[in-house]
Amino acid sequence: MDDLHSLNEAINKRAGRKLLPSILVSITILVLVFGLLAIQPILFAALVLLAVIMGQRELNHAYRAGGITIPDWPLTLGSIVLSVATWFGGVSGLAVATAFVIPNILILLLVTNPADFVKRSTAATFSIFYVPFLAGFITLIAHSDDPVGRILVLVVLVACNDTFAYLFGVLFGKHHLAPHISPKKTWEGLIGSLVACSVGGALVFALWTNQHWYLGALLGLMGVATSTFGDLIESAMKRDLHIKDMGAILPGHGGILDRIDSVLFTGPTVWFVLELIKHFKL
Repeated sequence: MDDLHSLNEAINKRAGRKLLPSILVSITILVLVFGLLAIQPILFAALVLLAVIMGQRELNHAYRAGGITIPDWPLTLGSIVLSVATWFGGVSGLAVATAFVIPNILILLLVTNPADFVKRSTAATFSIFYVPFLAGFITLIAHSDDPVGRILVLVVLVACNDTFAYLFGVLFGKHHLAPHISPKKTWEGLIGSLVACSVGGALVFALWTNQHWYLGALLGLMGVATSTFGDLIESAMKRDLHIKDMGAILPGHGGILDRIDSVLFTGPTVWFVLELIKHFKL
């Protein structure tokens, strides 16, 4: 038992997080996601909205640690407007709602407290774009004639990227990918992600969505880029704001944003590619 405990501690130290709680949280999230999709996709959209609200509050509180103060309620209200508009209005609803929400938040910030307006308004605009706007594409993916299959594509790509980057990094990682941003990421982990995501994308396309396997492999390679940069961008944000995690609500992961950073950046790519395939009947 002591040897097993020592091995677990060594893996945790190398990976930078606790492995067992992380696995349990991931399994719980998967069960919740696909359970709600199977019952009614709008319930999944409500789950996405809940994650958006919680994630945006995490980001706003992180702003405060960096000396940027923005009220929570206008960002929360804006997130609700974007999410509802996306579900009922599609991509057009998402675009129009974003164009409506951002100017109104800027006006509110100007009227209530014009101090540090450029810094605060820039942070608020980024918050709306980074969380509810990007998350809107996850809702769009689910709002289709095959919500389970489409969300499965997204989940497989992100899971393959995160899991195999983690495993290859722990087992073989020697060369840092971006040491000044995320010291735990390695080139070996990236190679593991490239192999796993291309295979995973090909398999889910061939076996579930009945699409050409090579399109899935290509989407998998794109998913590695979006997932990796999504994670690096969040790491850069935390480094700039001098915080370790966005929150602590998810054991082994940190906050909501620490869990969905890759998903937020990969969602638009998956939606766009699936729409292209559908439009051109590829």
